[in-house]
Amino acid sequence: MYVIGERINGMFKDVRGAIQERNAEVIRKLAKAQLEAGANALDVNVGPASAEPKETMVWLVKTIRQVTKAPLAIDTTKAEVMEAGLAEAGPGSIINSTTGQAEKLAVFMPLAQKHQASVIGLTIDEKGIPRDAAGRTEIALRIVAAAFENGIEDMQRLFLDPIILPVNVTQVTPRHVMDTLREVHLLSDPAPRTVLGLSNVSQGTALRSLINRTYLVMAIAAGLEAAIMDPLDEELMNAGITAELLLNKQVYCDDYLKAYRSSVKSG
Repeated sequence: MYVIGERINGMFKDVRGAIQERNAEVIRKLAKAQLEAGANALDVNVGPASAEPKETMVWLVKTIRQVTKAPLAIDTTKAEVMEAGLAEAGPGSIINSTTGQAEKLAVFMPLAQKHQASVIGLTIDEKGIPRDAAGRTEIALRIVAAAFENGIEDMQRLFLDPIILPVNVTQVTPRHVMDTLREVHLLSDPAPRTVLGLSNVSQGTALRSLINRTYLVMAIAAGLEAAIMDPLDEELMNAGITAELLLNKQVYCDDYLKAYRSSVKSG
């Protein structure tokens, strides 16, 4: 499971305060804590915390780079902010994200190739989010084609996100997303990777952690390979690690949870 830590995001009160006060220590501690908890990469999102998102993104990336060389997912819809973040973060970063809209693909796929970055493609097009798995898969195929057209032939650099929505808004979506996860693995050989912004499934619910970890296990069984999630939620991480163990993706030992986290740190 490839974990992209979600906590460096201006939507969170502590991060918003750190951005506004330019408190680098808060950002550095969050970066280190997520990696120590088992994250492979870190999402970086200015959110609503700054009126100067480009300058703030550069500050965030520079601050994180003081403590780690781990891959960073530059999380913005603005091309100029994305490019500034990628330039500062270096090769091996992740574009989070493009949609399947033609105008977005025309901007973000060349950026991915220029900066040797991976890219997350959301199954959204000009009509919005499809209602079923077939519609999501159709957009996913267009994103794969756009990646090839822009010279991105290594499908390990492409993550496809079928878009999970809050379960208290639409209860049918979790099943459609799992169906899409299964279909994505048939789009090409080798197949692109799959990813979800996991915490969206529980947005606005009373039992967020329980819903998140239950759906993470279900999605992993359906083929999910990566998630943007909170690695500081220990029960959530443990559920994901155990799901992969039971699917024979991890080697069993009595200390398999500790072994997993140790392998991520050493990697």
